[in-house]
Amino acid sequence: MTETGTTAPGAGGEQQLKRSLGFRDLVVYGLLFIAPMAPVGVFGTLDAKSHGAVALVYVVATVAMAFTAFSYAQMVRVVPQAGSVFAYARVGLGNGAGFIAGWMAMLDYVLIPAVAYLFSGIAMEALVPEVSRWVWTAIAVVVTTLLNLWGVRAAARVGFLVLAMEIVVLLVFVVAAIVVLARDGAARDWLSPLAGDGTQGAFALSAVVGAVSVAVLSYLGFDAIATFAEEVTGGSAKVARALLFCLALAGVLFVAQTYLVALLEPVSSAQLAAEPERQGSAFYDAVDASVGTWLHDLVAVSKAIGAAFAALAGQAAAGRLLFAMGRDRRLPGVLSRTDSGVPRVAILVSAVITMAAAVWAARRDDGLDHLVSVVDVGALTAFTLLHASVVGWFVVRRRGDAPVNWWKHLVAPVLGAAITIAVIVEASGSAQVVGAIWLAVGLVVLAAQARGRRAARV
Repeated sequence: MTETGTTAPGAGGEQQLKRSLGFRDLVVYGLLFIAPMAPVGVFGTLDAKSHGAVALVYVVATVAMAFTAFSYAQMVRVVPQAGSVFAYARVGLGNGAGFIAGWMAMLDYVLIPAVAYLFSGIAMEALVPEVSRWVWTAIAVVVTTLLNLWGVRAAARVGFLVLAMEIVVLLVFVVAAIVVLARDGAARDWLSPLAGDGTQGAFALSAVVGAVSVAVLSYLGFDAIATFAEEVTGGSAKVARALLFCLALAGVLFVAQTYLVALLEPVSSAQLAAEPERQGSAFYDAVDASVGTWLHDLVAVSKAIGAAFAALAGQAAAGRLLFAMGRDRRLPGVLSRTDSGVPRVAILVSAVITMAAAVWAARRDDGLDHLVSVVDVGALTAFTLLHASVVGWFVVRRRGDAPVNWWKHLVAPVLGAAITIAVIVEASGSAQVVGAIWLAVGLVVLAAQARGRRAARV
């Protein structure tokens, strides 16, 4: 594998993505997908689960996800291709494992944008209730798809402006929270976001670990950076740095905002646990009660716009994954077609699937619950195969140029795999069922492909 632009036969001949992204662009895509204020929607749930130690939950979650980022950084240097975990598992574990890794990642990359689009539709409906949420959802899909079809560089420029807006809103929240805390004091003990508020008994490590299994979902999306490996200037080392930087920055932002809002939260973790209907709006309620409605509305508008552009980054990543799998003939070859270096066919296919899922969910009262419950298992299964591919490439196959580094190539990926498997075990039953069904379908497709290849050789 080389650092040069990777080409492979596609449906229309030699296909190549255009190199135009820099370090900043990669970080923009990663942070857009994650969203700087991702904890807003899950703060109440995490606060209740962790007995008030919500900031500690994000400290632990950041460290836990660092193992996955580290494995990505190892493999992107080996295989600087658009397929990301599909390409990594293929070289580290074999073609079959590579297909399954890509297949499971598809579940994540296609449905996470659908969830983000739905969040945007819900927020816009709250601001303009005369227009149904499914209409707003569809509009968000169309606008961001057009930006992605325009080109990765153009989308990155617009995305940078949206990301800047989100960070400004986050800074406004931080400053306003500090002013209120300095003027009125904290509603909870100053150490409670790290040690618990004591309303559900003494500090319990098991409660924090249980909450971490939910918090790691806030980070899903940073891995999308790896899908742009063929479009970055300066080599794959830049992609590895962007992955690690993006995760570290997201961790700092998550810990800071959850620490501050926990101090402002007038409702105890025990009350939130006893009244789960209050958990979803806990962040907004705390801001409203302590700072004012103006900041509540500002955060809501920021989330509406930010969610749509988180979906833009996810849709772009999904397009690159479909492109890579089509180029390798693991999916229809037409997906590998490019136009001026943009995989427009793959982007359109991912947009159609995402549009169908998002609009379907937007027209149902329980649509959001259905989508959220199934987006996690695909990514976590792919992460597990990613960790295995590091061991497979560097330790089992010993294909690296340098001697085996037992910490980087065995201990770290094994710990990372243990973490992702533990989160899968903690996932909801419906998510596990959907993940198992999707995996079974993938195995059937893989078997059919293998049979077709054998028949072609006869």
